[in-house]
Amino acid sequence: MEALQNVGVFLVQTLFSLYIGAVLIRFLLALSRANFYNPLSQFLVKITNPVLVPLRRLIPAIGKLDTAAIVLALGLKVIQVLLLVALQGSDANLPVVLVYAIVDLLRTVIQIYIFALIIQAVLSWVGNSYGNPMADVLNSLTDPLLRPIRKVVPTIGMVDMSPMAAMLLLYIVLIVLQSVGL
Repeated sequence: MEALQNVGVFLVQTLFSLYIGAVLIRFLLALSRANFYNPLSQFLVKITNPVLVPLRRLIPAIGKLDTAAIVLALGLKVIQVLLLVALQGSDANLPVVLVYAIVDLLRTVIQIYIFALIIQAVLSWVGNSYGNPMADVLNSLTDPLLRPIRKVVPTIGMVDMSPMAAMLLLYIVLIVLQSVGL
């Protein structure tokens, strides 16, 4: 019985996390005005449109913010937490679940940026970033984060230190979120 419970927890965590991640990446790419004709962007559009398009009819955007994507990610995270709590046989306190879901979504956004910065660095080291469709999307995604840091952190020789500074700041925010205790 415990093995079945563990399989259920694994499936709920994995499937929900992958789809929530896709929704959040699509949200962040739209926020950064990335090229949506890029193959990676098109993949995200195809897997998130079946849920986002009908939701957008109910929840309009606020300026450049795709509020439907935010509501979808938050709703899916709440459902994920409730399913995990139910699988473990515990009771759920809805306000606590909602706060946990918000904090966990913030953690996920920070992790998306950290992974994007790492992948971007690796692509630049192997010299495979020119003409790579993933590099274009990563540049669009990380540029709004790196632009203000580049004004403060100097380039040393030919090495741009802003991604390292950004990752340090992102990890500090993760530590602060972790200290919230949720």
